[in-house]
Amino acid sequence: MEEFVPFGSRAYLLLFLVIGFARAMDFISTWVATPNMVLEGNPIAKKLGWRWGITVNLVLAVLFAFWPLPAIVISTTSVLVAARNFQSAWLMRSLGEEIYRDWHVARIRETRISLYLLCLFAQTLLTGAVGGAILYFSDWKNQPVLPAIGLGIIAYAIAVFFFTMLSIVRMRRRSARGSPEAAAQVRAWTD
Repeated sequence: MEEFVPFGSRAYLLLFLVIGFARAMDFISTWVATPNMVLEGNPIAKKLGWRWGITVNLVLAVLFAFWPLPAIVISTTSVLVAARNFQSAWLMRSLGEEIYRDWHVARIRETRISLYLLCLFAQTLLTGAVGGAILYFSDWKNQPVLPAIGLGIIAYAIAVFFFTMLSIVRMRRRSARGSPEAAAQVRAWTD
C-alpha cells in the first residue's frame, strides 16, 4: 500500500467509501442514542453539533482517503464506537436522554470507585491487547491493512478510556457545584 493514493483513483474511492461509511455509522449510532447530544461524550463533537459535525467529518473523510493507514485506523475506531453506541442506544432512547443519564450516574455512584475503575481498565486493556496482538503478528510490508486495523482497535480502547475518565471528572465537578448532599455522595464514592 502506497503512502498516499491519487485523488479519484480506485484506491481513493474505496478508502473514501470505507471511511465515509464508518463515520456515518458513528453519526447514526450517536443520533439513535442521543438525538439532542445530551449523552455525547466528546466535548468537541457536542460543541460542533450535527450540522458542523457532518461538515467537518465529510471534509476529513475527503482528506484522509488520500492516506490509507490513517483512513483504516479511523474507520476501525469509528465502527467500534458505533457498535458500542448501538449496544445501549435502545435503552437511552426508551428512557430518554436525561433520565438515562441520571440513571447511569446513579448506578456509577452506587458502585465503589475502585471496582468501577478496575472494570474500565480491564475492558480497555483487553480490547487494546487484541489490537496489540494484531500489530505484533502482522506483516507491515506485505499486509499493511492488518496493522492499521490493530492500531484502530488500540485507538478505540484509548478513546473509551479517555472519554469515560473525562465523564467521571465532569460528574465530580457537577456534583461539587451542586448540593452539599451530592458533593458528599461523590466524596464517599471516591474514598
